[in-house]
Amino acid sequence: MIYLNKILPLIISPLFTVIILILYGLINQSKKITIFGMAILIICSLPIFSEKLVAYLEKDYQLDSTETFQTSDAIVVLSGMVRTIKAKNGITYEWTEASDRIFAGIDLFKQKKAPYLILTRGSLPWSLGKPEGEYLQDMAISFGISKEKILLTTNVQNTDQEAKAVKKLLSNEKPIILLVTSAFHMPRAQKVFEAAGIRVIPFPVDFLIGAGKITFMSFIPSASALSQTSFFVREMIGRAYYSLKY
Repeated sequence: MIYLNKILPLIISPLFTVIILILYGLINQSKKITIFGMAILIICSLPIFSEKLVAYLEKDYQLDSTETFQTSDAIVVLSGMVRTIKAKNGITYEWTEASDRIFAGIDLFKQKKAPYLILTRGSLPWSLGKPEGEYLQDMAISFGISKEKILLTTNVQNTDQEAKAVKKLLSNEKPIILLVTSAFHMPRAQKVFEAAGIRVIPFPVDFLIGAGKITFMSFIPSASALSQTSFFVREMIGRAYYSLKY
């Protein structure tokens, strides 16, 4: 199932669609289809277009201070912020842009917003090294959090498995958690956790669209903008899947 979740977005990604249209147009000598494919490529590569799409994913949330949030049964930090790197002495780890998640979780815990910090053992079939939650546990301990206050889930591969694994760690029948994840991911994550019987207080971080002005460069196609558009498509597929499932 995990492979299908990763492959499906590639099949219906903007780039794959453009390649199919252009190839079809060339094989059938149809200039209209070829031009249509090229037009889609240009539009999807415009920063002003891709940034609007990503902003839509984050539209329901704003960054807030940890002090303003109510207490809960646990703080849950979802995986997805560490990558493994091959080093001279073996495997090492580096942060991705989503590293805001763990630092926000640590801040919430130090503000005494919950008695436990829950980390998920995110690990895909092709992952190297130890599950992400184990690395994050060591890091949280180095920031002064007692190991007894950190709970780790079983190994998980997606948000659905994370929610079910977290529910098993909580003793309350209807637990309340502070859920920490990226703003774009929060709508999907909240739906899945609530479907698992958990009440969620969302704490979104890792906002991808910052404050800025529209400039000349906003209308220049770029590979990064095309990547953002593809990212939007992947996330919307995930939301549609869980909306149908739950």
